[in-house]
Amino acid sequence: MKIETFCWTPAHVAAIGDAAGARVPPIAACDPVLPGIDLWDHWPVIDRDGRTVQFDGGPLVIALSAPVLPDPDARHAVARLRLMQKGEHGWRDFGHLLPDGFDPGSREWAGTAVLEADGRTLSLYYTSAGVRGESEPSFLQRLLLTRGTLTIDDDGARVEDWSMPIDLATPDDEFYQADMAGGGIVGTIKAFRDPFPVVDGDSGTEYVLFAASKPGSSSKWNGLIGVARLAEGKCTLLPPLVDADGVNNELERPHIVRHAGRFYLFWSTQAKVFAEGTPKGPNGLYGLVSDHLLGPWRPLNATGLVLANPMEAPFQAYSWLVLDDLTVWSFADLVGLAEAPRDLAEARRAFAGTPAPVIQLAIEGDVSRIVA
Repeated sequence: MKIETFCWTPAHVAAIGDAAGARVPPIAACDPVLPGIDLWDHWPVIDRDGRTVQFDGGPLVIALSAPVLPDPDARHAVARLRLMQKGEHGWRDFGHLLPDGFDPGSREWAGTAVLEADGRTLSLYYTSAGVRGESEPSFLQRLLLTRGTLTIDDDGARVEDWSMPIDLATPDDEFYQADMAGGGIVGTIKAFRDPFPVVDGDSGTEYVLFAASKPGSSSKWNGLIGVARLAEGKCTLLPPLVDADGVNNELERPHIVRHAGRFYLFWSTQAKVFAEGTPKGPNGLYGLVSDHLLGPWRPLNATGLVLANPMEAPFQAYSWLVLDDLTVWSFADLVGLAEAPRDLAEARRAFAGTPAPVIQLAIEGDVSRIVA
């Protein structure tokens, strides 16, 4: 099947305007789930069809976690995957998902967890960042796959007997940029991260989506949504699904939801990573729709914007994830700030670092809306 790359252009972004109809309500308050621990980028365990797996007591959830630090952005340099459960009466914490010293990197970033048909094998697709033992955090990003055995009993949930992690793919500087340093600060580094597996129901072929960057670009804003075909444990890199070269630097946590016979491709991005001198979209969730897994794609709502933070709190949430029932998860970021924080103290006071209120979408064809 031939890939037809969708080019996200300044014209799409310019047409967003004030995004009045896509704005979510302000977050009034957001209490931490785990005092002393920041949580972000969380996702439920899913099955091979992309459906959230239902366990007694609620879905199992994996989140990025870090101790509360004076600078909230410093969490990225010490992030660990954490296993939790989201129940009707609150959250249960089962600690770090992977054993200490298991990951080949210096920190663990976002991915996807799939429960296989046997009901016990958990396949973890995740991002390993940096190099174990490095004195300063580097920007190497690796797409890894490891499998473990899930056990749920009276003591809670745990995953043991993890297999040796394997690299799903390596950037080739043909389709995807290999140098990931960028400017070396949050929002400027390049991407090869956030793996999300999806199976083509017609052919049974497995593909892996990921955030990536375009090699050889003349622009500092060269974000892509990449894709690879996975067979017998090895990935073959394919041309990107989405090209935002000259428009945006980060198309983060791409994922696909099947709905009403179509494929919906979503990603998150922020106003600060749109290119200088071009129209800027809000911090928000963006998406495309296609009748086929590999395209051609059409922008939802004509522009790609699905939902955005409110005007009075433009940084209140981030890292949106659409589930199979069209509920949308995100984490509470800088809550209540109308402008970027003036200093670390203000950033620390505003940063919630905990799951945000869930949002409900409705989608009909190429149009989405927020359900009140």
